[in-house]
Amino acid sequence: MKQEILDAIETYSTIAIYRHEKPDPDALGSQAGLAALLKHNYPNKTIYMVGEEEPSLTFLTKMDAVDNSAFTDEDFLTIVCDTGNTERIDGKGWQHGNKLLKMDHHPNVEPYGDTIWVNTEASSTSEMVIDFFLFAKDKQNWEMTTEAARLLYAGIVGDTGRFQFSNTTSQTMRLAAELLEYPIDTTELFTRFYETDEKMMRLKGRVLEEFELTEEGLGIMHLTKDLLAEYGVTVNESSALVNIFSGTVGLKAWVFFVEEDNQYRVRLRSKGPIINEVAANHNGGGHPMASGAKASGEAEIKEIIDELSELCKEYA
Repeated sequence: MKQEILDAIETYSTIAIYRHEKPDPDALGSQAGLAALLKHNYPNKTIYMVGEEEPSLTFLTKMDAVDNSAFTDEDFLTIVCDTGNTERIDGKGWQHGNKLLKMDHHPNVEPYGDTIWVNTEASSTSEMVIDFFLFAKDKQNWEMTTEAARLLYAGIVGDTGRFQFSNTTSQTMRLAAELLEYPIDTTELFTRFYETDEKMMRLKGRVLEEFELTEEGLGIMHLTKDLLAEYGVTVNESSALVNIFSGTVGLKAWVFFVEEDNQYRVRLRSKGPIINEVAANHNGGGHPMASGAKASGEAEIKEIIDELSELCKEYA
């Protein structure tokens, strides 16, 4: 699989790299980290990073300003990072390329693309990109750059919760160590990741005061539009709150319902019960312990709570 990907990269002079909408550090880290590697090792190729900006993460990278006319010619390669299904691909033009590669660590619920490299054992897609770099280094003498190392390290840090989550393996640590051979300012990176402005800190206090913990061990929090507006926090920024009460004794799984204009964004996390099947039942998906979904209204919110409550009740 890695050889197929390397052959495709060698073949095409134009490469467009995508990732999922509402990007997290791994989506941006894998996309931009791969782009940085390609730009350095193939300076004569045209490399695009496509997608909307995420204001809270522009300290990591910024997207390219891409003229859609660049994608009228089919003679380009598309690489999609960290995206389990085509519905979540962010940006136009991804389907117009001559060849499509999928590079992802989520369950392969939608096996799209001409070449599919999915490794659910990897902590992150950024980890996979490092693994691929080492392969390309051996085959084609690729070189790492400090910028690529910074981006890929950020992606791993984001998806492993600073190496605290159960998806952190010995392989994760070995590959992260490869990046620390380069002069990354990890202090600055961690500070930017986890510093909190006043509005978010005050909203955290509100969440800690108001979240519900059921007898089954399910934590529930509703973030309404009015509540977010009161504190001046966007829907995307509210993702930083998802683990705020995760250390509560007796908590088995938890869910945030975040109100948007015509639906609710649902963020699910777990300490044990497998929750991605619940997410899949509600227009979502993800990992066994960390998933996302959508709810159309109060009736579907109740369904999700009932399903999660049953999982918590059954979990020893």
